[in-house]
Amino acid sequence: MSDGAALAGPDGAPRCPWALSTPDYVAYHDEEWGRPVHGDDALFERLSLEAFQSGLSWITILRRRPGFRAAFAGFGIAAVAEFTDADRERLLADTGIIRNRAKIDATLANARVLAGWAPGDLDALIWSHAPDPADRPGPEDPGRRTRRRPRSRRPCPRP
Repeated sequence: MSDGAALAGPDGAPRCPWALSTPDYVAYHDEEWGRPVHGDDALFERLSLEAFQSGLSWITILRRRPGFRAAFAGFGIAAVAEFTDADRERLLADTGIIRNRAKIDATLANARVLAGWAPGDLDALIWSHAPDPADRPGPEDPGRRTRRRPRSRRPCPRP
């Protein structure tokens, strides 16, 4: 069992232990996890997927993300805001997504609200709550370690 410290993956690259359980998680860890997301549509997608994930595992959402993107017009806010009752019924019948009525309704309602915002407002709102990068600790420099002081083992949080 790991103490939360990074482990070497099949290719030797260090990864958080949770990322080694499936190839889907390896790709997510390497390409997306922990990286900033900007842009209203991209943030709308992440927020929507997080809402759909509620009560489920993140791997379930990752594996259905292509279906979500197809079903929700690539999470373009303007496009989703125009969805009709017929689109709602289509979503409720779509086996490629999580067919939860409340989560679908929330996604459609959020898109309608966000469609009234000025471009960049969602991005600005989300990032206004981010800590100042100058206040965050940087990565550990392995060259500065000594034998007398063991390396800090910060746990890798789960996605």
